[in-house]
Amino acid sequence: MSGTIFIPRELDAIESRVGASPDTVKRLVGLGFAVVVETGAGTLSRIPDADYAAVGAVIGKAGDAAKADVVLKVRRPSEAEVKGYKQGAAVLATMDPYGNDAAVAAMAKAGVTAFAMEFMPRITRAQVMDVLSSQANLAGYQAVIDGAAEYDRALPMMMTAAGTVPAAKVFIMGVGVAGLQAIATARRMGAIVTATDVRPAVKEQVASLGAKFLAVEDEEFKAAETAGGYAKEMSKEYQAKQAALTAEHIAKQDIVITTALIPGRPAPKLVSAAMVASMKPGSVLVDLAVERGGNVEGAVPGKVVTTANGAKIVGHLNVPGRVAASASLLYAKNLFAFLETMVDKTTKQIAINRDDELVKATMLTDGGKVVHPNFANAAAAADKPKPIVPGQNRGDDPASDGAAPAKAAAKKPAAAKSDKPAAAKKPAAKKSAPSAGAKTSSEGDA
Repeated sequence: MSGTIFIPRELDAIESRVGASPDTVKRLVGLGFAVVVETGAGTLSRIPDADYAAVGAVIGKAGDAAKADVVLKVRRPSEAEVKGYKQGAAVLATMDPYGNDAAVAAMAKAGVTAFAMEFMPRITRAQVMDVLSSQANLAGYQAVIDGAAEYDRALPMMMTAAGTVPAAKVFIMGVGVAGLQAIATARRMGAIVTATDVRPAVKEQVASLGAKFLAVEDEEFKAAETAGGYAKEMSKEYQAKQAALTAEHIAKQDIVITTALIPGRPAPKLVSAAMVASMKPGSVLVDLAVERGGNVEGAVPGKVVTTANGAKIVGHLNVPGRVAASASLLYAKNLFAFLETMVDKTTKQIAINRDDELVKATMLTDGGKVVHPNFANAAAAADKPKPIVPGQNRGDDPASDGAAPAKAAAKKPAAAKSDKPAAAKKPAAKKSAPSAGAKTSSEGDA
C-alpha cells in the first residue's frame, strides 16, 4: 500500500465543495493508496458516501485524519484540524495565506507540509492543476446567472406580436478567467456585452467573444500586466481616468459584473457610490471580489443590498460553491493532477521533490517551518528573540535575562533619594511612551 489519503468534510459554513470526486478517488485507489472519506464530505456537492465507497474508498470520521499521509481539502485547515494531522503529512488546499500569518504558523508548528494550490504557476505543465482558473471559470458563469435572477427581466431581445423586449446591457469589469466566462455566458443568453480591463492583451479576446472593449489606452495601460499574466495595481491617476470613462457607461447598464482581484492585495474599488446612484432602478451589480473588500462601494459580503435608487448590489460569498456539484469535480481533478506528480512511479510512494518548480511555487510550510519566500521572512522576524535592554524589558518578557528587572528595581530607591527626582524620571517617561505606542500599533495591524 502506498499510504493513506484523507478527504475531510469542510467545516466552513459557506463551503459546499469537497476535495475529491468518485473519479479521482478511483484513480488514487488505482495508484495503490488507501482513501478514507469523512462521512458526509461530498453531500453538498451531490456526491453521496455510497458513490465514494463504490470506487474503493472507506467511509470514516474526522479523527481518521491522524493516520493520513495526505489530506486533500478545499480550504485551509483550522488550527484545531491541523493539530489532529500526522506530523509530516502533505496538505493540499486553497490556503489563503495573505493576512493569515497565525494560521500559516500553526501549520508549520503542526509539522505538516502544506501546499497553497492558488500559487500554482500559470505554465503549460500546470494548467490541469490551476485551481484559480477552474473555479473562476464557474464563478464567472454563476455571476451572470445571479445577475439575471436579480435583474428579473429577460436578457435577450425578443420580438413578439405584443411588442419588442430590448436586450439587456451587461458590463464586465475585469477580464480574467471569470470575466471571459461571464462575457461568453451573457452573450449566449442574448445580452449586449461590453467589457474593460487594465491589460491590453485581453482586448482581442473580448472582441472574439462578441463584446466591445472599453479602456483608457495610454502608456500605463500598455504595461499593465505581470509576467505571470495577472493584472497590476494601477496608479491613482490611471484609476481616476478609467473611472471618468466608465462612469457615464455604467449609468446606461442593466447589469454590471466586477471580477478584479490582485493576488495578496485588497480588491481595487472600481465602482463608486456615485456610479451606483447613477444606475436605473432595477439594475444589478454583482461583485465577485466582495471577499477581498469588494470592487463596488456599498457591497456587503453575503448580502444582496438594495440601494436608495433601487439598484441591487449582489455580494454572494464563495460563488464557485454556488455550483458545487460542478466546482468540486474540477477542483478534485486539480488536486489529483498535482498529487500525482509527487508519486514515485517505481515505489508508488509519496516522494516530494523539493526542487520541482511546482513544489517550490506552492509549498508554504515544511519541516516545522514556513518556507515560502513570501511568508518565511515574516515568520522568521516573529520568531526572532527581542533584544535585551537592561531596565526596559518586563520581568515576563522572553527577551529578559532575569537580571534586568532586578537592576531596575534596585535603581528605583536611589532615584527616589536623589536631589533631582523629577529630572531623573522625566526622560524615562518620554522613552516608554513611544515603545508602548509601537507595540499597540503592531498588535492592531496583526
